[in-house]
Amino acid sequence: MSLAPDEFTVRIEPRGWTFVTSDTIPLLEAARQSAINLPSSCRNGTCRTCMCRLLSGQIRYQIEWPGLSSDERKEGYILPCIAYPQSDLVIEETRASIVPASG
Repeated sequence: MSLAPDEFTVRIEPRGWTFVTSDTIPLLEAARQSAINLPSSCRNGTCRTCMCRLLSGQIRYQIEWPGLSSDERKEGYILPCIAYPQSDLVIEETRASIVPASG
């Protein structure tokens, strides 16, 4: 039995950018580690600044009630600051940008 974390590929549309992450890191943090900036503020699932749409794949939350309405969940919205991948994902985030290289 393997205790290594599962790895998944995440694609951000409409940019087509991809990164690989594990199921132990929230999507927002994993994107930043891959030099992709997703909008954020509180990073604890309450402000909704990072809210974007999950187009395909499965995520999980470690908190019981993330700051989304049941209608938003049904429409595929997620909070990447507290969402952990459970499969390969495609998310739609038009505000994504590349983190400038520090020199």
